[in-house]
Amino acid sequence: MRDGVALITGVTGQDGSYLAEFLLEKGYEVHGLVRRSSTETFERIAHLRDRIRLHQADLLDQSSLVAPLREVRPAEVYNLAAQSFVPTSWVQPSLTGEFTAIGVTRLLDAVRLVDPELRFYQASSSEMYGKVREVPQNENTAFYPRSPYAVAKAYGHWITVNYRESYDIFAVSGILFNHESPRRGREFVTRKITEAAARIKLSLQDELQLGNMDAKRDWGYALEYVDAMWRMLQQPEASDYVIGTGIQHTVRDCVNHAFEYVGLDPDDFVRVARDLIRPAEVDTLLADPTKAREQLGWSAQTSFRELVEIMVESDLAHWERVSGRRRDGDAAR
Repeated sequence: MRDGVALITGVTGQDGSYLAEFLLEKGYEVHGLVRRSSTETFERIAHLRDRIRLHQADLLDQSSLVAPLREVRPAEVYNLAAQSFVPTSWVQPSLTGEFTAIGVTRLLDAVRLVDPELRFYQASSSEMYGKVREVPQNENTAFYPRSPYAVAKAYGHWITVNYRESYDIFAVSGILFNHESPRRGREFVTRKITEAAARIKLSLQDELQLGNMDAKRDWGYALEYVDAMWRMLQQPEASDYVIGTGIQHTVRDCVNHAFEYVGLDPDDFVRVARDLIRPAEVDTLLADPTKAREQLGWSAQTSFRELVEIMVESDLAHWERVSGRRRDGDAAR
């Protein structure tokens, strides 16, 4: 184990890219695990490629996980990789289980075999609460997952607890509530909304179709949430933490903020599509981040409106560059 060395699975994702930046700023040597694929996408970490080292590995293949652990000898491992899009988990439930559930076991067992002294972070999810048993949800709230993704995440959470208690590994889970940013995948509802608002403003799109507009979520800024991940691994004892803002909004609120920012009426452009509603809906999620505030000294700083505006502005700037259109209606010269 080498102090100041971190290994991140899912480094090319939203959270992985922000975490890599965060750790580099703290002076870490940062390594990332990436899957071998015919279409590699490193867009989110393109600006970091000369500062981090990437290793090929796959959560479906334990031997591929052992090799980089032995080579890198990290002090900290952050497991952010998963099949993370809830609708896809209904289409590919078995594959979601292999990556998002059993993949955690493979990585934990690789840690146990190579170096049980290192510190391990597992990305758990508020989706595990599903059909919520109480509001708000804290570290002791019972899980009631409502999608194959959420079931897989619950397995990953409990296997992390199991390895902590069975093998005395410093293994923690961050139960992160929804966290967004301009780097959020375009398939996720917040980014779908902010990009549509930008494209409709630039006359590149005519309408936006959404599912359940009344679903309530606790949304925060992903840039801030990676700080909480790091803080968990700096504690004297391993424990799990709920990470969220403690404030709830609806999908409709997100739509209203996004379209207000571009000066448009959402009623003119937004349509409800029944086929976009989940088979088993999660109606409400709300974090109780008291433990994180008191023990980690962490709390969310960016308001939901500010977050939506950051995302819309980023999408406007992107589509202005790509299309040559301008938000004032003029063409690029």
